[in-house]
Amino acid sequence: TVTGSMQRAIDETNRRREKQQKYNEENGIVPQTIIKKVHDNIEITKAVSEEKIVVDEIPLENIEKEIEKLRGQMQAAAYELKFELAASLRDRISELEDKLSGNK
Repeated sequence: TVTGSMQRAIDETNRRREKQQKYNEENGIVPQTIIKKVHDNIEITKAVSEEKIVVDEIPLENIEKEIEKLRGQMQAAAYELKFELAASLRDRISELEDKLSGNK
């Protein structure tokens, strides 16, 4: 069953699609799929794994400093739209916070 709100959303999508197609035709634009190399994603993953810090190797007195450093890196990665790297840094921060809270 298509509800009224569903039909309105479908109609709006179709209206926008028609408008975009008309604009593209008038301006000689041929829509193309974004092509992103797999290499780009591999480089991000490689960079994260090379920087991987083993949580157990960090002395307790240095954990808070390391967390602050990683937070800065995470925010910079998110600002640069490197979300995979930011998520990895977030996970490392979480591991360090768990270690810190477990030893307080």
